[in-house]
Amino acid sequence: MSDKRSRLIIALDLPTREEALDLAHRTADYASHFKVGSRLFTAEGPELVRELKKSGYGVFLDLKFHDIPNTVAEAAAAATSLGVDMFDVHASGGTAMMRAAVTATRKEADRIGIDPPKILAITVLTSMSSTVDEVLALAERAKGAGLDGIVSSAWEARAVRDRLGPDFLIVTPGIRPSWAAKQDQRRVATPLQAFENGADYIVIGRPIRDSSKRPSEAARMILEDMNPVEVRE
Repeated sequence: MSDKRSRLIIALDLPTREEALDLAHRTADYASHFKVGSRLFTAEGPELVRELKKSGYGVFLDLKFHDIPNTVAEAAAAATSLGVDMFDVHASGGTAMMRAAVTATRKEADRIGIDPPKILAITVLTSMSSTVDEVLALAERAKGAGLDGIVSSAWEARAVRDRLGPDFLIVTPGIRPSWAAKQDQRRVATPLQAFENGADYIVIGRPIRDSSKRPSEAARMILEDMNPVEVRE
């Protein structure tokens, strides 16, 4: 990763295509990827993802696939065909489900001639309580199934990094700058705390979207908060 901007994912947790694209365009100078979650994808569908990709933005499709292996494999292939850069599945879905997602993703990427997206395993949602041992067990299961990394809170990131090494991706939501409210998140951290604990990417939504300042100004302030961070090459 060549700069700090490459480590920020902005969540487009908005109800309409117009609002989502507006936020993406206004903050694109400060982020490498935009997250499309269940609310926006349900409202606007795959065409919104295509528009983001046409604009040159990285996309993290956050639909948290969790079903029988065949169904998740089909969803993984569909996500790959959209050209997303990363998507996620629930580690609690089991090893067979995660392996099916990996196989389907690689097969579809090879068929259409692209690099496969990164597949992340959801460990424990940041709105819930958790233990480090629980997250570590899920992370090890995900790595064993061939996934590229996990989504976990910053609270467990250091233990995961120490156990699973430098090449296993850690994407950390539940990030709240010092000037933002915690809201419904329980296991929160500042951007700097997340990176000090070993995160590769942080995901931030409401502190940018709902900022009393302009969203672009809030995103800029977050990058400033990352000033001491050494960028992982």
